[in-house]
Amino acid sequence: MAGKSVKLYALSTCIHCRHTKDFLKECGVAYDCVDVDTLQGGERQAIIEEVKRFNPNCTFPTIIIGDKVIVGFRKDEIEEALKQ
Repeated sequence: MAGKSVKLYALSTCIHCRHTKDFLKECGVAYDCVDVDTLQGGERQAIIEEVKRFNPNCTFPTIIIGDKVIVGFRKDEIEEALKQ
């Protein structure tokens, strides 16, 4: 399940985000994660705008696997996107 770029926008206190991180680790997937709530000022605002480009509701977790966007911890969708 490796090979695609995976980016995760998360909140450090969100249980669904934690499940997503744990699941990606279990799958052996390397991913880039940004815990949005730990950022401050302009950096935080810039990342929020980036998230809104993929997910206008700006909810978490927002996962980008290749060109697929998955909102929420949707294990089956994540697995499918990693296999494609």
